[in-house]
Amino acid sequence: MSLNKVMLIGNVGKDPEIRYINANNTGNNDRVATITLATSERYRDASGAVKENTEWHTIIAWRALAEMVDKYVKKGTQLYVEGRLRSRTWTDQTGNKRYVTEIQADAIQLLGKRQDNPATTATAAPASTPSAAPAPQPKPSIVQAAPSLVDDMPEDMPF
Repeated sequence: MSLNKVMLIGNVGKDPEIRYINANNTGNNDRVATITLATSERYRDASGAVKENTEWHTIIAWRALAEMVDKYVKKGTQLYVEGRLRSRTWTDQTGNKRYVTEIQADAIQLLGKRQDNPATTATAAPASTPSAAPAPQPKPSIVQAAPSLVDDMPEDMPF
């Protein structure tokens, strides 16, 4: 048995990059979104000074998730991302071997207040216009829990 699961909450560092891929030559272009997400932790060192450590993550979202990212995610948006680690290697033009580890997104949720999200505040109608329809909100991604493995374990397990 193995598990490859990543859960992150962080802020988008720059506007997402959206690409279109026609992989099956049917005319249906699949979207791919690449998001740079920052997660930070604060701690006190031995002298009591507050330190901050920021990690940068590359998130890859496909199809419907990429469409949602394209519509609603901008630099500064706070996100919850759930996915799995993927590593790739390639040889660059100079012959050097390159490695990258990315997170393949399975679910993305917008976090924070609506007015904090630059994607919704830029498109929202003024409050004084009563006939203006509110900006559409993405449907939250539904994540199903994995089945319990406890029921399948023998009772004589040492832990």
